[in-house]
Amino acid sequence: MKFYDVGKRLMDLIGSIIALILFWPIMVITAIHIKRVSKDGPVLADIPKRQGKDGKKFTFYKFRSMIPNATQWLYDHPEFHEKYKNNNYKIAAEEDPRIIKGGIFMRKYSIDELPQFLNVLKGDMSIVGPRAYYPYEIKEQLEKHPEARQHVEALATVKPGITGPWQVSGRSEIGFMERVKMDAEYAKKRSLLYDLGVILKTPYVVITKKGAE
Repeated sequence: MKFYDVGKRLMDLIGSIIALILFWPIMVITAIHIKRVSKDGPVLADIPKRQGKDGKKFTFYKFRSMIPNATQWLYDHPEFHEKYKNNNYKIAAEEDPRIIKGGIFMRKYSIDELPQFLNVLKGDMSIVGPRAYYPYEIKEQLEKHPEARQHVEALATVKPGITGPWQVSGRSEIGFMERVKMDAEYAKKRSLLYDLGVILKTPYVVITKKGAE
């Protein structure tokens, strides 16, 4: 297990540095675009902290594809908040009034997720791992699915990832129970070869927009 932990951290460091070097022009253009079409908000999404390994909360870096204070907007509009909760904590981008100009394109091609490589460099995340859940999402879903608790506890033993088994197997098309079960199985597997396989599958998912949120 020590070999796996060291190997995974090296893979994360090397992979995130390469990704940031390759994608920095896209990231700069995206940041400029966001400030041009939505001047009043920050470049990075102003969202609640996510839950990481061992339940530790961390700041999740993501380009802002929505209006400022988009999370609060949901609470101020109960009909959308209820729809969001009942649909696995998502609303189709085409139906979401919070999306800024160009936001759908950013989300379909996962451009908004590029800053997460900074989370990997910091050590909050890995390139491959479970979804980085919101703490309130875990709480609310466990109230609905108490049988998922063992899976949630298992996935919390590893760092969340930019990509992972559920992302390359349907992403937003997969329900909570199936998602946390897959994440828990991944956490128990701990294989560098499996991680590499997920990384190699990810570009296809991004290009084809399969299950993109």
